Amino acid sequence: MTIKIYIDGDACPVKDETYKVASRYGLQTFVVSNSFLQIPRSPLITRIIVAAGADVVDDWIAEQAVAGDVVVTSDIPLAARILAKDAHPIAPYGRAFTKDSIGLALAQRALMEHIRSTGEIAGGPPPFSSADRSKFLQALDRAIARQQRGR
Repeated sequence: MTIKIYIDGDACPVKDETYKVASRYGLQTFVVSNSFLQIPRSPLITRIIVAAGADVVDDWIAEQAVAGDVVVTSDIPLAARILAKDAHPIAPYGRAFTKDSIGLALAQRALMEHIRSTGEIAGGPPPFSSADRSKFLQALDRAIARQQRGR
């Protein structure tokens, strides 16, 4: 069984990096979004456009991913669904979610949503940096290499 990579495509800042790593390993990659995204011409990269709507991309990815696959997403609830399937969610800034860390990540997300709803916090996360990109590449490479050794 071959590892597949799924990218939660809307607003993902590391698509190009993912394509390069996937190409090096010869892995099929699916870029899933609600709208058209430009992708490189490659038999290994497939664009999937799903209907608009909340969680439609997440639902498609969660239905397709199987144990051992890698999912690139910053969506914490999707990461939890992927972990439940024994697949590997990795955030674009290099955080590899684990079964040990996902509970805290979900709790922090809920807390931040509550704080934002009260108007206490304005603005978003810090700008994406080259250090984030480097951490992502390392996490993606580690996840793929570990899976290939295990198969």
